[in-house]
Amino acid sequence: MTKMLIIGPPGSGKGTQASRISERLGIVAISTGDIFRANVKEETPLGLEAKKYIDNGDFVPDSVTNNMVRDRLSKDDVEPGFLLDGYPRTTAQVDELDSILAESEDQLDVVLQLTADDEELVKRLLGRAQQEGRADDNETVIRHRLDLYHEQTEAVVSRYEERGIVTKVDGLGAIDDVTNRIMEALKSVTA
Repeated sequence: MTKMLIIGPPGSGKGTQASRISERLGIVAISTGDIFRANVKEETPLGLEAKKYIDNGDFVPDSVTNNMVRDRLSKDDVEPGFLLDGYPRTTAQVDELDSILAESEDQLDVVLQLTADDEELVKRLLGRAQQEGRADDNETVIRHRLDLYHEQTEAVVSRYEERGIVTKVDGLGAIDDVTNRIMEALKSVTA
C-alpha cells in the first residue's frame, strides 16, 4: 500500500508523471487541478467559484479544496493506495490532510518532489498554453503561480522533510527519463 504526494512547481510534469506512477504502482492518481477544471467546464457552483481564483493564478481557498479532498479520499478505490497531485499546497492543508488520514489511522509514505528551474518552467508552460489554448497560462499568471509556489508550497516540503519522507527527482528532461528516475527513487519506499 502506497500513500503518496507528488509536489513541484507548475509545469514540472506532475500530472504526466502522476498518471505514469499510478499505472506502474497500481494506485489511483487524484489531481485537484483536474477536478477543478472539470467543474469549471461544467459550470458547477464549485467550478464557478474556483474559476475566479484559477483565472488569476491564485489557489482555490482551503475550505473548498479540503472538503473536496476529504470526500475523494473516502472512496473505495483509494484502499490500495493513492497519489495526490496538487494537494496539499499550504501548511494548513498539510494539517488537514494529516487529520483526514488519521481518521483511518493512515499517513503518507512518501512525498515525491519534482524539481525544475523557473525559467525552464516558464518556457514549458508558455509552450503548453499555446498548444492547448489554456487561458490560465500567460506569462504574468505563470510567474505569479511560481511565486505562490515558492512562498507557500515550499513550506509544505519543509514540513515533510522534517518527517524524512521527501524524495527529490529532477523533473526536466524527456518524459521517459523522468519516469525512470522517479521509479528508481521510489524503489526503496514502495518495496
